[in-house]
Amino acid sequence: MTEQTSTDVPEALRRAHLIGIGGAGMSGIARILLARGARVSGSDAKDSRAFLTLRAQGAEIAVGQHADNLDALPGGPSAVVVSTAIRETNPELVAARERGIPVLHRAEALAGLMEGHRVACIAGTHGKTSTTSMLTVALQQCRLDPSFAIGGDLNESGANAHHGEGGVFVAEADESDGSFLTYSPSVAVVTNIEPDHLDHHGTAEAYVAVFAEFARRIEPGGVLIVCGDDAPAAELAARAEADGVRVRRYGRSAGGEGDACVLAYVPGEDGGTARISLGGEEIEVRVAVPGEHMAFNAVAALLAGLELGAPVDGLIQGLAAFGGVRRRFEFKGRAGDVRVYDDYAHHPTEVAAQLKAVRHAAGLGRVVVVFQPHLYSRTRAFSREFAEALGLADEVVVLDVYGAREEPEPGVTGELVAREITGANVHYEPAFDRAVGLAADLVKPGDLLVTMGAGDVTQLGPEILTELDRRGE
Repeated sequence: MTEQTSTDVPEALRRAHLIGIGGAGMSGIARILLARGARVSGSDAKDSRAFLTLRAQGAEIAVGQHADNLDALPGGPSAVVVSTAIRETNPELVAARERGIPVLHRAEALAGLMEGHRVACIAGTHGKTSTTSMLTVALQQCRLDPSFAIGGDLNESGANAHHGEGGVFVAEADESDGSFLTYSPSVAVVTNIEPDHLDHHGTAEAYVAVFAEFARRIEPGGVLIVCGDDAPAAELAARAEADGVRVRRYGRSAGGEGDACVLAYVPGEDGGTARISLGGEEIEVRVAVPGEHMAFNAVAALLAGLELGAPVDGLIQGLAAFGGVRRRFEFKGRAGDVRVYDDYAHHPTEVAAQLKAVRHAAGLGRVVVVFQPHLYSRTRAFSREFAEALGLADEVVVLDVYGAREEPEPGVTGELVAREITGANVHYEPAFDRAVGLAADLVKPGDLLVTMGAGDVTQLGPEILTELDRRGE
């Protein structure tokens, strides 16, 4: 492969080694680097479905992390890219520092790839992956061929990232570790602000404050797009306007010049439609994924697309064609009269919003949820709120906590959530391998079952379908 000399690839990234290359963010960066002609190597603790595509594009990938993985590229890497999840004791990171190889955070690498593009960054506690994905698909429908980096795979293409030729870069901006402060967008969207990731930010006030810093990163002449119905986001918008930033709002309370006022939302059998007032004209925005919150995300994407110069008719057609994101109410299959879905919701507000949409999709059937809490710190902080949200279902199976990057905390288990749930039949099952049989026992013909959480609960949907098929033979 010929090494890229174009300014499309920053010099430091022309030979890049990515630790944790199988992750959603890291694999996306690798895809774009490879498409632009860079040499890429990487490693991860276990195999990933992303490796097949990356290897086909020319990446050198090792399963297992060892110092000698840094020698996969001729001449060694010009930079090593890491995410916050990579610990300082990682042998490849230790070796990189010992050898004096520059170490870049994932967000720094992505910011380098954004150079020379008009950048749209979508941030917010909830909905940023879906909104980023909707905007990307809508721009593609308008034939603008954006580059994009998203925290999930588009159902249309199966990809989480792409190098486009349209001069626009669309990116999901992750606030969890504050790394989105690396970006300087010309179009910034904040869907909502609700305290989360307190393991990093420490306090709710600090979490809210980082969004104010993000708004100050907007390029001169750029725009901030916010949901006016969300009080913290509305307050952010007011402060940004006082600082001279142009602001556009969407939501039921929006109504100023350039805003998109949501007049009504009508759910349908497959998705829903938002009727909005935009520039004195009433238009309909249809989304093929269920839930009012998804329709609001689509309106945010519409405003962002208009700011990027796309035509309104093309954007509306693109939003109607949006088929969803993997793990965002993703249909896994049907066994008899039981439908099984999988969803990434891992914050109480997300769980509640998705279960309201699930209730409509279930029709006359019951809603059965297999929920896996994510992070000990989040479970401890929001156990009561999780319980209230899960009470919207009919049957709830609560698994134990998926710790991810955190060490276990004494007394913090899924039972913290399960014992506070009211309004639903509750089953606490700490043994992951017994959850499949329990879920199969609970469902009845006509039910809708959804596995929910940000951890490995996603593995259970296909297994539940297999077990239901076996029992139905």
